[in-house]
Amino acid sequence: MSIVTLVSGGLDSTVMAVLAQEEGLTQFPLFIDYGQLGRDKEFQACQMNFKRYGLPEPKVAALNGYGSLLSSGLTDSKKHIYKEAFLPCRNLMFLTVGAAYAFQCGATAVGIGLLDEAFSLFPDQTKSFLADAEALLSKALGKSIRVITPLITFSKADVLKIAKAKSITQTYSCHAGTDSPCGQCVACREYIGLEV
Repeated sequence: MSIVTLVSGGLDSTVMAVLAQEEGLTQFPLFIDYGQLGRDKEFQACQMNFKRYGLPEPKVAALNGYGSLLSSGLTDSKKHIYKEAFLPCRNLMFLTVGAAYAFQCGATAVGIGLLDEAFSLFPDQTKSFLADAEALLSKALGKSIRVITPLITFSKADVLKIAKAKSITQTYSCHAGTDSPCGQCVACREYIGLEV
């Protein structure tokens, strides 16, 4: 089986890519530059960990105009990084680009590192959304494409345990794009009280 893994340099997508490798899946990693503040730090972490684990070098979809047009706390430093974090249709855009790339590569699935919806803040992080997206993308492509979410039953604490067991370190998840975690964004708040 072959899969486009949507990767960001963060903990969740790095764990997903390592698990896919262990399953023997052929991967086509795709990093999406949607104009996020953390883009450079994310991509550096992504490249470093993929090289470390012998994963294929991620391709980059340069879509930074998305975040310029539809600003949020993830793309505009003038907005509140937590209260204004929602970027409309971000995961749908990720899946659409990933599915189109999968079609081109001959892959049969797109993998996204979403966690259990009990911890989700946004409407595009639910099982219902993912099922609808899979059906829509299959219809748009004229062939079946699976949306795979290997971490969908896990909490952040569960993912941290997997990362520790597999010695996955030096990922980058802070939405601020700063050298040190901001402690305020959605990603940083997920880590509060958790230890790797």
